[in-house]
Amino acid sequence: MSRVLLIVGGGIAAYRTLELVRLLRAENIAVTPVMTASAREFITPLSLEALAGERVHDTLFSPTQESEIGHIALARSADLVVVCPATANLMARMAQGMADDLATTLLLATTTPILLAPSMNVRMWEHPATQANLKLLRQRGVGFIGPDEGSMACGEFGPGRLSQPGAIRDAVLGQLARGGSLAGRRFLVTAGPTVEPLDPVRFLSNHSSGKQGYAIAETLAFRGADVALVSGPTVLAVPSGVRRIQVSTAREMLAACEAELPVDVAVCTAAVSDWRAKVQATGKIKKTSEGPPILELIENPDILAALCRHAQRPKLVVGFAAETDDVLVNAKAKRIRKGCDWLVANDVRQGVFGADRNTVTLMDGTEAVNWPEMDKRSVANLLVDRIEEFLIAH
Repeated sequence: MSRVLLIVGGGIAAYRTLELVRLLRAENIAVTPVMTASAREFITPLSLEALAGERVHDTLFSPTQESEIGHIALARSADLVVVCPATANLMARMAQGMADDLATTLLLATTTPILLAPSMNVRMWEHPATQANLKLLRQRGVGFIGPDEGSMACGEFGPGRLSQPGAIRDAVLGQLARGGSLAGRRFLVTAGPTVEPLDPVRFLSNHSSGKQGYAIAETLAFRGADVALVSGPTVLAVPSGVRRIQVSTAREMLAACEAELPVDVAVCTAAVSDWRAKVQATGKIKKTSEGPPILELIENPDILAALCRHAQRPKLVVGFAAETDDVLVNAKAKRIRKGCDWLVANDVRQGVFGADRNTVTLMDGTEAVNWPEMDKRSVANLLVDRIEEFLIAH
């Protein structure tokens, strides 16, 4: 039986951890509950104990426990540590390595994988301090599920809502590698730009940040999938549970993608450079009195089309289209031309590259569904939901 150490933070969403405990117990996962002092203001230890079937731990200096170094034993007792809800305060204390109560001491002492389910006001979530802590924790290998976007108890709207207990349960199952809704499925995701050198100094590329592809890869991994992320150059940390293959050029990306086949599904979000220099200069191209040089370009391989026509074609191929004019018309033509099953189109005139939000239209061959503007993690969750439905039906 797998065991989860569940740390409950002090947020308004703490009551939803009771449902999470029930779902985990239904999967035959043992739950050891830990509460912060603030969490006791929202739910009672008795409620948590009744559902978990184990007593709540909430005191660092317990004579009956600490005589046996109880916090170290707890830190080593589980297969996964889950923090739900992970408040801005808990994230900040984790990032700084603080250990001033039982929860933060456990988080500092454990060598077990950690999964955070953030929940907080949208302004707190978007604050540069919280985003810096998020980035630091990701770099240390901490996993995240959510937050979702929606209405909040304070009346505001935006990212910061705790993910649904069912989604957190699926993320836990994926992390434990003992199930999850996509366990046993293999995925290929491409992300980021490609870079095509002109000479040792200059190159052709684009503004893609890779954020949407990385969010999709992370969401897939949280649901138990085996995910290969073929990524062009980005500043993003490798998502927890994802295997990243780093490439630079379009030709390198195609070779890496073909090496990963066969897979069940390919999701191609990468912004691949359409052209490269026919001849790459061996030295820096100098400015001369004769004016700018004439660059002769040749077409790069079409990765999306190549995967669609491959002998080991995935069961489902999803492409992305970044358009600036006649978005839906051009995207529809691209889906047919490339031969992909679905295509996700967005208008990049609105500053999508590098942003945290996106507005997309999903074309599946029969209809075009417009999704409202949302953060890229929510786009990832909705897309993965649709992919799951497809796999169940096929």
